[in-house]
Amino acid sequence: MLVKPRYGVGMSALGGDAGLPIAAVAVLDDELRRGMYEFIRRARRPVARDEAATAVGISRKLAAFHLDKLVDAGLLTARFEPAGGIRKVGRTPKVYEPADVDIRINIPQRRHDLLADILLEAVLTEGEGETARQAALRAADERGRQLGAAERERARPGRLGVERALTCAENVLAEYGFEPARPAPGCLRLLNCPFHPLAGKAPDLVCGINHAFLAGFLTGLQAPSVEATLAPRAGECCVQLHRAAQKS
Repeated sequence: MLVKPRYGVGMSALGGDAGLPIAAVAVLDDELRRGMYEFIRRARRPVARDEAATAVGISRKLAAFHLDKLVDAGLLTARFEPAGGIRKVGRTPKVYEPADVDIRINIPQRRHDLLADILLEAVLTEGEGETARQAALRAADERGRQLGAAERERARPGRLGVERALTCAENVLAEYGFEPARPAPGCLRLLNCPFHPLAGKAPDLVCGINHAFLAGFLTGLQAPSVEATLAPRAGECCVQLHRAAQKS
């Protein structure tokens, strides 16, 4: 009997190669692969090719082809292990288990997981006398600083001027779904709001968190020549990065 799983697929790449979720979903477009993948996920144990083949009613050879496609897409992991943990004479069979991945697809990208992480951190660390909003902004700033510091370690040594700092920011923020664009050498517009539509429900809070996150990122990046300011535009992120104003 062929298992026909139901999928609610949304696309939101969690950083890294944004094409990987699309490739994984494309592999699952095949009905046989979907059936074997769902069967293996429900099994909660390593599954051999013979068992996966029986689950969807195909030959072992054809099952091996489809299972290896799921491995190549990063949805399954494979290793050689005796069935039931009992070693027998002959070749050790190949077994499959679900990979520890979370595949979501949203176009344009959404990062509600990032917003949730920041809010959870705020709840867990809220200090005495600190309001919920203050805790959220602090947690967002700290998360941004961590991200910026990590990028600073990867950057070439030396001072970050405006254009170099914006290039670093552009590369990182593209992975987070902000869709950065450079309308001018000293300005970085963020054409997508990764926190939409939640930003529309509570713009003061969510835009404030976003601003604190991006300002913290610049602090961690050690880029005083660039600042993050609120500059809302319809259909875009509420923050832009640009050359810092000269202090008199």
